[in-house]
Amino acid sequence: MTISGGEPTILSGTASVEIRSGKDREDENFPVGSLLIRRDLRPHVHAFYRFARNADDIADSPALSGVEKVRRLDRMAAILEGEAGLESPASVAMRASLEYTGVTAQHCHDILHAFRQDAMKPRYRDWDELMDYCRYSAAPVGRQLLDLHGETRNTWPASDALCAALQVLNHLQDCVADYRLLDRVYLPLDDLEAGGSRVEDLMNPRLTPGMRRVLDGLLDGTERLIAAARNLPPQIMARGLRWESAAIVDLAARLARRLRQGDPLAIRVKLTKSDFALAFLTGILARPPK
Repeated sequence: MTISGGEPTILSGTASVEIRSGKDREDENFPVGSLLIRRDLRPHVHAFYRFARNADDIADSPALSGVEKVRRLDRMAAILEGEAGLESPASVAMRASLEYTGVTAQHCHDILHAFRQDAMKPRYRDWDELMDYCRYSAAPVGRQLLDLHGETRNTWPASDALCAALQVLNHLQDCVADYRLLDRVYLPLDDLEAGGSRVEDLMNPRLTPGMRRVLDGLLDGTERLIAAARNLPPQIMARGLRWESAAIVDLAARLARRLRQGDPLAIRVKLTKSDFALAFLTGILARPPK
């Protein structure tokens, strides 16, 4: 299969394991394979995004049982590894991308590990358990981009911090929908207990004082991750990726501030067009490695 910007197709009569939510990279909080990325690498970034997006849609489907979700994710993994089948066009395209670029398939398998966990695990005990989840759900995204650009693995710790921060911010944005639609709660139970709150408080129309304390505590941890992530752009040799990573670090900091001031139970807190414009300027001013 040729890697291109278009969607792969399924032959007539083949039952797909994939589910399409309709969400695409333009709907994400942060740029995915933007024009800052080298033109020849963008199709491979988009292939990885489609692979992860389709796996995420399976894990988030309220119509499937946990067992069925895992079965479909396992099928994606098998096709990624070369097993014959057309049930997952995203896996076929991803396999072609990996063969062409020589990037390890491990990042894809780590993503699938996270989505299998989503299918079966609805609660997290503490921050460390949440960070372990982010190691599989978020860190592989940054690692894939860095490997694709030929960056050294010395960039991984700062990239992992940035990706974990983005993941937690997204959890805070979507805490109501995750609970109401999927009975999935990423707010650590220990933090809820310490804040005098319960999972059921997510059904309230507005944050209670206790839930506000919980979110602020999680934002404290997230802001520490963002501080560590600021070391990433100066370490990246590829200019476009350096600019994009600097812009994403800035967007993460902006979203953290908006969540600190806003109420995600009352309304979905999100970035504005001006946030993106100012972050882009921050990105292109990012200093190169010494």
